[in-house]
Amino acid sequence: MISPLAQVDPKAKIANNVTIDAFSVVYGDVEVGEGTHIMPNVTIFNGSRIGKHCKIFPGAVIGAIPQDLKYNGEQTTAEIGDYTTIREYVTIHLGTKDKWKTKVGNNCLLMAYAHVAHDCIVGNNVILANCVQLAGHVLVDDYAIIGGLTGAHQFTHVGAHAYVAGHVVIRKDVPPYVKAARDPLTFAGINKVGLSRRGFPKSTIDDITNIYHLLFVQAHSTSKAIELIESSLPDSTAKNEILEFVRASTIGIIRKAKEEIDENLAL
Repeated sequence: MISPLAQVDPKAKIANNVTIDAFSVVYGDVEVGEGTHIMPNVTIFNGSRIGKHCKIFPGAVIGAIPQDLKYNGEQTTAEIGDYTTIREYVTIHLGTKDKWKTKVGNNCLLMAYAHVAHDCIVGNNVILANCVQLAGHVLVDDYAIIGGLTGAHQFTHVGAHAYVAGHVVIRKDVPPYVKAARDPLTFAGINKVGLSRRGFPKSTIDDITNIYHLLFVQAHSTSKAIELIESSLPDSTAKNEILEFVRASTIGIIRKAKEEIDENLAL
């Protein structure tokens, strides 16, 4: 149902069973999937592509032009997957010619006042808590959780199943399966609770723990840790994923707090 008090451009592609409440504005170059509910006072600009069964709460703005002075009006998109919830006053901007899109995946929860800037790629089943601020070109992989009031510097990368604490700044890449906390942001252990809840067997969690013991706790250089991981630990999907992530990092990964390394080595 589309409220008579909503302003929906007739050129917009609105699927069946979509609800658009009063005072929302939907521009012409917009696609909205079946069963999505757009609540009051939402603005959806040209270039927005919204999936099925999403819930978009009051005050959200999707598809506004980037806050990037290099943006020159190129036709890009802001894409939202299926079953994603976008809470109050979330902002998701169009991409630029870097990736030509900004994307949020399926089954995500973006809590109130979160911001997803141009050319961010957010995976599936991601949670961005209240007031998380993603600068341009940030990558957030599947099942990652970022705590409230956390900011991510442009071009940073948060790996799959990682948990980042609230009230911190992400300046370096956060590898998969870890917890990251403190300021400056450092390795704070393995996300064992999250992995267990998602059905990871204990043997896999133990393998991940052993990998990060070499990478972080033993205080090796990154290159030396990679050599040891490759030579001394059995092959696994997690091992390959972690090594690929670390090798692909262009700005470097977070490290373990020095005082904790010294304490662990003393033991």
